[in-house]
Amino acid sequence: MSAPELSLASPRATGWRAWIGPEAAARIFAGFAILLVWEIAVRLWAPAFVARPSRIVAVFPAVIADPVLWQAAGATLGAVVQGLAIAIVLGTAIGVAIGRVPVVDRFLQIYVSGLFAMPMVAILPLLTLYFGYTGEARLATVVFAAVFAIIINVSDGAKAVPPEYIEVSRSFRGSGWSRLFDVVLPSSVPYLLAGLKLAAGRALIAAVVAEFYAAIPGLGFYILFNTRTFKHSEAFVAVAILAVVGVLFELLLSKGTKRLLPWYRRDEARD
Repeated sequence: MSAPELSLASPRATGWRAWIGPEAAARIFAGFAILLVWEIAVRLWAPAFVARPSRIVAVFPAVIADPVLWQAAGATLGAVVQGLAIAIVLGTAIGVAIGRVPVVDRFLQIYVSGLFAMPMVAILPLLTLYFGYTGEARLATVVFAAVFAIIINVSDGAKAVPPEYIEVSRSFRGSGWSRLFDVVLPSSVPYLLAGLKLAAGRALIAAVVAEFYAAIPGLGFYILFNTRTFKHSEAFVAVAILAVVGVLFELLLSKGTKRLLPWYRRDEARD
């Protein structure tokens, strides 16, 4: 390589720039700016018991070491995982039926759309009547909040299967079950992943709302109890745990998609 070519070569980033890109640095700066504005606004205008970043940091070690917090987190997240598992199985079955069977589509599509748009706080009092003020009511609320997002997305994916794929399966004398498991379901996986992202957020919200309303032990009740006893900083630690869980689920789903389905959105990853 000649000297002019060496002089034109772009230098490598050194120091912190090698670890943090400009976009990440901008996000970190924006986060610190928001925390600073929050701290100043609370100190100037809010009552003394209102949470602010400095007080949240001060109580964070004690709250994290409290076993009550982790029992509440385990109850909430356990219900979310169980509800999502039920919603995935049930939603996939109903979604494929709606997408591939015209009669089922005509019968159920309007009801699925209507129930998906219904606020979960409207159905929660009815669920507490059926299941009582117990963990079963929370689980039912989570399933109700999550299943319709999966049904709608999977049904769209089943309808979007290219006709050529079906014709190829028929030309090789594939059975109906073969077309379902080898053609329809694999083609609907991207739609299922999109529905799962939406369903996970709705499931987490549903679990917390159910705990608010029915006083069921969990992170929602933990936040409500600490807020009503003027322990806002302790409540914000639980709120931060919920936010971290949402981010970790998004990262886990993205990493799992790239590992198990490397062909999915490959063109977008290159861009």
